[in-house]
Amino acid sequence: MSPVSIEPILEGFRLLLVEDEYVLALGLSDMLVDLGADVIGPVASVADALDLIDKVPEIDAAVLDVNLGGETIYPVADALMSRNVPFFFSTANDRSQLPDRFSQVLLCRKPFDARDFRTAIEQLR
Repeated sequence: MSPVSIEPILEGFRLLLVEDEYVLALGLSDMLVDLGADVIGPVASVADALDLIDKVPEIDAAVLDVNLGGETIYPVADALMSRNVPFFFSTANDRSQLPDRFSQVLLCRKPFDARDFRTAIEQLR
């Protein structure tokens, strides 16, 4: 990711991060903290994400990697949608590969740089 100026635009924003690529998850988590977010996670599986959704009702938004080591994030996306929690998918896939029910969900295409990621985060807020 390329550098981007950091302002605490997410002060107090509680954001669930689901990403199974360890180094990327740490980098995104650090960036979110630098932007002022309270990061929930990161977690790397559907089960762990669903567990956090059940245990932490104060989630403001989420960043969801679509493919998590052979499983898809769709049950987590459905759970967030049922609670009206905004999220975006972070994926290398084309939008056409997503189920129709997610046609209006924001997409941040991998590989992305810090500006793309920040723009997507700002749209969640």
